[in-house]
Amino acid sequence: MSTYVPPRRPLPIIAVIGPALAILAALALALAGPGTRAGWWDFRTGFTFLRYAAYGGIAAVSFSLLGALATRPGSGRRGFLLSLLGMALGAAAIAVPWSFRRGGMAAPPIHDITTDTRNPPRFVAVLPLRADAANPAEYGGDSVAAQQRSAYPDIVPLALTVPPARAYSAALATARASGWEIVAADSAEGRVEATDRTRWFGFRDDVVVRVAADGAGSRVDVRSVSRV
Repeated sequence: MSTYVPPRRPLPIIAVIGPALAILAALALALAGPGTRAGWWDFRTGFTFLRYAAYGGIAAVSFSLLGALATRPGSGRRGFLLSLLGMALGAAAIAVPWSFRRGGMAAPPIHDITTDTRNPPRFVAVLPLRADAANPAEYGGDSVAAQQRSAYPDIVPLALTVPPARAYSAALATARASGWEIVAADSAEGRVEATDRTRWFGFRDDVVVRVAADGAGSRVDVRSVSRV
């Protein structure tokens, strides 16, 4: 005697739409930062990828939820686990842009941060590299200083009890250990200029470190200015 095996029911289309949208959203999310960092497109295009990843994630979660309801255990339809996967992937595509947006809205709209808002360290060697930068290297004045003090009151000069030469050597070593690209290191003026890149989008931030004598010790000031 042969055992009767009932034919497998086809996968409902509703169980496929959500996961397919989730894959597209995840792909947009994965390309947003690395594509910008590689120079394939402008950072604004990268932000557009993030936005559409979020929209796609919302659609993916919605369709995957419908798919999960249609294929829930006991319904006799396949695709329940696939729908759950679509919901999870879609939620991830929403969460990353949302966290970026939340962080951006919580921060003041300034691109220049320094430990000394009265007399910010000056860029010298970096200036030619910023020729095409969207943001100027000149400090924005009292308005920028007020926003920084309100948002980041802990950013202040570093006072050390060691002589300036030793503080300068430590600052330069720290910059190198941080993976910054050293543009200039002027021990006579106590100035280090460097460029760093953000991990995902690859945004360039120019940094200048100034070491000066302060009584019997030394004072270290740092300034970072984004190019975008």
